[in-house]
Amino acid sequence: MEVTDSIASSSSGQSLWSRVAGFYRISAPAPEVNNDRERFRRVRIATFLSATIGYALYYVCRLSMNIVRKPIVDDGVFTETQLGIIGSCLFFVYAVGKMANGFLADRCNARRFMATGLLLTAVVNLVLGMTEMFWVFAILWGMNGWFQSMGAPAGVVSLNRWYTSKDRGTYYGFWSASHNLGEAITFITIAMLVSWAGWRYGMLGAGVIGLCGFLLIMLFMRDTPQSLGFTNPESASGKAVSGDVKKPDSAEFNRAQKAVLRNPAIWCLALASAFMYISRYAVNSWGVFYLEAQKGYSTLDASLIISISSVCGIVGTVASGLISDRMFNGSRNVPALVFGLMNVAALCLFLLVPGGHFWLDATAMVLFGLGIGVLICFLGGLMAVDIAPRTAAGAALGVVGIASYIGAGLQDVMNGILIEDHKTVDAVTGADIYDFTYVNWFWIGAAAVSVLLTLLVWNARRADD
Repeated sequence: MEVTDSIASSSSGQSLWSRVAGFYRISAPAPEVNNDRERFRRVRIATFLSATIGYALYYVCRLSMNIVRKPIVDDGVFTETQLGIIGSCLFFVYAVGKMANGFLADRCNARRFMATGLLLTAVVNLVLGMTEMFWVFAILWGMNGWFQSMGAPAGVVSLNRWYTSKDRGTYYGFWSASHNLGEAITFITIAMLVSWAGWRYGMLGAGVIGLCGFLLIMLFMRDTPQSLGFTNPESASGKAVSGDVKKPDSAEFNRAQKAVLRNPAIWCLALASAFMYISRYAVNSWGVFYLEAQKGYSTLDASLIISISSVCGIVGTVASGLISDRMFNGSRNVPALVFGLMNVAALCLFLLVPGGHFWLDATAMVLFGLGIGVLICFLGGLMAVDIAPRTAAGAALGVVGIASYIGAGLQDVMNGILIEDHKTVDAVTGADIYDFTYVNWFWIGAAAVSVLLTLLVWNARRADD
């Protein structure tokens, strides 16, 4: 009897796993070919918009904690140190999850995979709006990092399935700006909720917005063109060709993802992105501190100058794909070099010119924002996706993602050490005096190394092109 129960339980477990795996399996091709190109374009744009808006709403469920931190401290719920621990849980889990989920997304139904992540991150926000327990916050916010890491790979896989290499860059640029859209939504809606009703309603509001995004993705996003009977978008004729509706098998996914891991060009791009992220997050995290301590700006003026780079980053990100697709026929190498050098020049202008020249520092942040906006698109994923096998776009993004966020984390530690180790106290006034020489060269050096690593993959191409 016990053996029978054990077998039944094992069979039930396998059946449940099979149902779950079947639910997330990439959609099968439709039995008949659909040559209605007008309908194809309508479905494709609906898929693109729902993936873009959906990923923006991912950010609402990620940034909600940033809005409620001060009210939480004011209410005596957590200390600043506890909030720092909670925040770090998401950051490090996100780095690992982005790589793991990148490999999973290649094999999954992009629509269901992306929707699941947004549903779960929304639930986390809803639960945290109803508790004050530290370990519940820490564990759930760490889990939120994993759920958050499901969004970007699914979005990139969807773009890779629906757009050709000639116009993918344009749409990738628009999609990459979704995080800026998410930031805007967060700072408007969640901040208003918190100011009106308190931090709990900020978390609950983020959860409700996430649920709306889940419904949006499920209603309007589609998995693959082939699942609806459309031909492969890479087919120049628009008609079915041999292999257009073939569904990749597990062995093909394994070969493609192993090819990503064995491709030195992708690892080189991952390192280039990591060094670019060092300069990016150095300015984002320490820029205000630097302007206050080194150039004598007030907190308000320093914040205003750094915010210029964020606004210009939207322009750079959106324009990046258009520049490469329209001006360089889909090539990313030349614009990546140009904007990489712009990033280095902007940091030199920002860090090496002494004194507080507001318009000079503002100009430096305009150039920095434009350069970083383009580089986030290119080095942060698109160039790796371009040279990876078409069935391993998520894996390529995962390799670049984990390297990028490790770089982002390491810069925070390094900058803190460099700043503290080169601080002295004025014997007369007791004021802190900082020597930023090593910090300056660390930031500029990271940007320069990123450019050099990018040059090493100048001639890299996808093997099947």
